[in-house]
Amino acid sequence: MRSDPNAAPLSLKIAAIGGLLFLHLPILLIFLYAFTTEERTYAFPPPGLTTQWFAAAWNRPDIWQALALSLKVATAATALAMILGTLISAAMAQARFFGREQISLLIILPIALPGVITGMSLRSAFGLMDIPFSTLTIILGHATFCIVIVYNNAVARFRRLSGGMMEASADLGANAFQTFRYILLPNLGTALLAGGMLAFALSFDEVIVTTFTAGQQATLPIWMLEELIRPRQRPVTNVVAMVVFAATFLPILLAYYLTRNGSETAGSGK
Repeated sequence: MRSDPNAAPLSLKIAAIGGLLFLHLPILLIFLYAFTTEERTYAFPPPGLTTQWFAAAWNRPDIWQALALSLKVATAATALAMILGTLISAAMAQARFFGREQISLLIILPIALPGVITGMSLRSAFGLMDIPFSTLTIILGHATFCIVIVYNNAVARFRRLSGGMMEASADLGANAFQTFRYILLPNLGTALLAGGMLAFALSFDEVIVTTFTAGQQATLPIWMLEELIRPRQRPVTNVVAMVVFAATFLPILLAYYLTRNGSETAGSGK
């Protein structure tokens, strides 16, 4: 029997499996300890399995408050990022001016900087402007990197668009709104939706920038961090971790499926 020449060698398969286990086994352990009967320690293997911690988490008002704040912040930061990121990407992709590449670097810098640097900078800026720490400061802090996510998706799609499409739309008598609705939006729709989902996921589980901008409030990730330091019911933290995992993994997965064929834009075959 002839072997497949395109088949990967056994050593490569073993290395790939080992890498996947290294990445995902800790996540599986988090899920496992959400069902343990032990309240104070993470003994392995768990002495028993139970679903009581899901009911305990459901009845904890502090979890609901933190979850509501996280959803509020992530939604507002994503909306702000969608508006500003789209406008910036349109300007950078359609215009040519001196210093364009330098400005582009400044736009993406917040996502490249360590979160502690961004957090310290924002905290100093809010202090100098006498802005009290509140939900607004958390939203502004998250928007700094959410804008970059939306910008990266939108500018890549803008650069694949033909300028002749918008010129043809104007020649046919369409106004700016009609051009946006019938030309730009169908071409940018999936890129913007994917960027918004990624921005929401990043905002929802952000910890470092939130620590510097939240004041006395606690988003869900901050609540989890405080619970790990001073635990009341350790398995409840694992239950909440499962919620955070789902809230971040699903948007990222949807964004991947929306952009995996990103080279094809609406109307490209017409």
